[in-house]
Amino acid sequence: MVQEVYSQQSYLSSPIRFTRMFSSNNCNQESWKLGHLNHVAIAVPDLKKASEFYKNILGAKEVSEAVPQPEHGVYTVFVNLGNTKIELLHPYGDKSPIQNFLDKNKNGGIHHVCIEVDDVKIAIKDITSKGIRVLDPEPKIGAHGNPVVFLHPKDCNGVLVELEEVKKS
Repeated sequence: MVQEVYSQQSYLSSPIRFTRMFSSNNCNQESWKLGHLNHVAIAVPDLKKASEFYKNILGAKEVSEAVPQPEHGVYTVFVNLGNTKIELLHPYGDKSPIQNFLDKNKNGGIHHVCIEVDDVKIAIKDITSKGIRVLDPEPKIGAHGNPVVFLHPKDCNGVLVELEEVKKS
């Protein structure tokens, strides 16, 4: 569907034409559904300082304690914002992927976004059939105890995307 929108600017004698495109969902997603933004993950060089920023400066009411996730090579802290979360990531162990990120980004920064899906295995099958690479072919258990998979950032507009299976009750 195409909708034409016109805007009259005072310094121009004729209107400017904008075209807004609306596309239908052409995905073969009959067997899986894309859900809510679960969290935005931020790699931080100082986990205590970052936690205190969200708690004491911004006033977040729910800031978890640091939890080691040795299987993922990170410590995590979750800042609950009500409608979503911020996940603070800090290196754990010698082979932490977060350390690699921090080596390139000394002050830290956004590492990935996590979006909920209702069936991660079916989502992987559908997404890979469309040429999108996954970092691991099989889901792993993430920080929330749910199956997760990461999509290659080169196939996702430069963004590392995590899909997390969350069953709605």
